[in-house]
Amino acid sequence: MRQILLPGCGLRLSRFAFGCARLFNAGGARRRQSLLRAAADCGFSHFDVAPSYGFGMAERDLAPLLRARPDLTVASKVGLYAPGGENGCGAAIFLRKAAGKLAPALSKTQADFSLARAKLSLEGSLRRLGRERLDLFLLHAPRIDLLATDEWLRWMEDLAAQGRIGAFGLAATRAGDVLDFLDRAPGLAAVIQCPDSLDLRQADPLIARGRPPQLTYGYVAAARRAGAPESEIAIVLRGALRRNPAGAVVASTRRPERLGAFTQAADDEEKGLDNVALAPIARRCAV
Repeated sequence: MRQILLPGCGLRLSRFAFGCARLFNAGGARRRQSLLRAAADCGFSHFDVAPSYGFGMAERDLAPLLRARPDLTVASKVGLYAPGGENGCGAAIFLRKAAGKLAPALSKTQADFSLARAKLSLEGSLRRLGRERLDLFLLHAPRIDLLATDEWLRWMEDLAAQGRIGAFGLAATRAGDVLDFLDRAPGLAAVIQCPDSLDLRQADPLIARGRPPQLTYGYVAAARRAGAPESEIAIVLRGALRRNPAGAVVASTRRPERLGAFTQAADDEEKGLDNVALAPIARRCAV
């Protein structure tokens, strides 16, 4: 899979990055780790995790692959945390998730943008991942009114100077939150990750500001919600790459047999075939 230098930070990663937000739902530990290995074998060189993903299990699942493949890059986050902590066993995580269907508070992520909590979180993420450095460190779904921006920026810059992190920035769930940072604390928005889709085009306000997000996600999920059949997902992937021509698209699957579609879309783009007409889904997903 073709690799790119992420604009604004020089991080080299694959055109598609593997998102681990729903990795825990892929099955048991062996199956999850096998899926991660298969993704790396298909050319995914960057993996996106967070302490809240699988209540910390996503970071632990990724650790064996990172040990075996030190060339891979990884992003983790800070600010949203797992209820009950990030070091529980698989059975406890499963039970908490199941109980959360009846009592949502039991499985709802907890927001905490204090620096004291963030420092503990970083150490925990590094320990679970088995690494001494994060290639990318992102504030997870931040709201500018919830954090002391000057202190956060100094801390991030210090971590980068110490070599404990590479690039840093925001992993937002709404473009509007990113605009707040661009207006009031642009230094924290050095790297932007936010949702986008072929129909809602959530990234357009950032593109209009001249700050297109370097990492985008959500295209396939949006297309499936709109009713796109499996036969059209390859077209959606090409559209996703076209929407983010200079950055990377964070995507995932729980089925190893679907990984080839991402490699094919990236290869088609490299060969100049990414301008295939999107007519089959034009009625549902405008581009």
